[in-house]
Amino acid sequence: MKIALRTHDLGVRGLDAAVSRLKECNIDAVQLVAYKFIDEIKYEAGGLNRDNAALIGETLAAAGITVGLVGAYFNPVHSNAEKVLRGKQVFKDYLKYCKTLGCDTVGSETGSFNDDKWTYNPMNRTDGALETVVSTFSELAGYAKSVGAYVGMEGAAGHVCWNVATLKRAQDAIAADNIKIIFDIYNYLDGSNYNDYLSILDEGLKTFAGRITVFHIKDCVYSDGKLKQVAPGKGLFDFKKILGAIKSYDKDAFLVLEGTTGEDIVPCANFIRRVWDEIN
Repeated sequence: MKIALRTHDLGVRGLDAAVSRLKECNIDAVQLVAYKFIDEIKYEAGGLNRDNAALIGETLAAAGITVGLVGAYFNPVHSNAEKVLRGKQVFKDYLKYCKTLGCDTVGSETGSFNDDKWTYNPMNRTDGALETVVSTFSELAGYAKSVGAYVGMEGAAGHVCWNVATLKRAQDAIAADNIKIIFDIYNYLDGSNYNDYLSILDEGLKTFAGRITVFHIKDCVYSDGKLKQVAPGKGLFDFKKILGAIKSYDKDAFLVLEGTTGEDIVPCANFIRRVWDEIN
């Protein structure tokens, strides 16, 4: 098992500062989103290139830091066609250079018709929305295959692939052997189903057997009629059961503490390690 952080959750800017912060936190793995923590790399076509990708990859490798996933998230159903085109161009750049960065998979969520808000819209749950996602990710999977890379897809309740079954429909329709799954239990929850998180996890592990590349690890509380993310160990999730299921699925699982920041990083990482080690 490896515990990872997103590079932009470290609270620092720049490659050297990120490496130093990871060492301080005793974390040796990341979900890498270059344009979100390195000012010189812009979110645009050509922003990531052979030279800056090599510098990042070599620096992280020299520090013993593993890259579990490269993020290039964009909204494939955004109403602004130029934003969608730019998102695909950036994603393809990251596919082209992901191995140079130290990883073979680039990931994104499946988007929302609420554009930059990435929240629920009834149009998200239409066949047309799913067809757009399938078309877009089929194009990306085709390009990924040409460069020997993989595409990671992540579902979320407010997005087009809003549950495990819908993400499976998309995966089956794309019909590419280089599609992987980014699994996040919290993403699939809302006020109507948050008590079912263990059954949703079980459904995901069975449905995507052999396809899950990373797990996003979060926790949550439900108050005032709303579900709110909190740091792992501070909410309602039973992590002995969650991590037990994940460990049975993959004892070498890549666990990303997505959204864990600041003073929560070290105690949360230690909490996850301790619970994992206690599981037979």
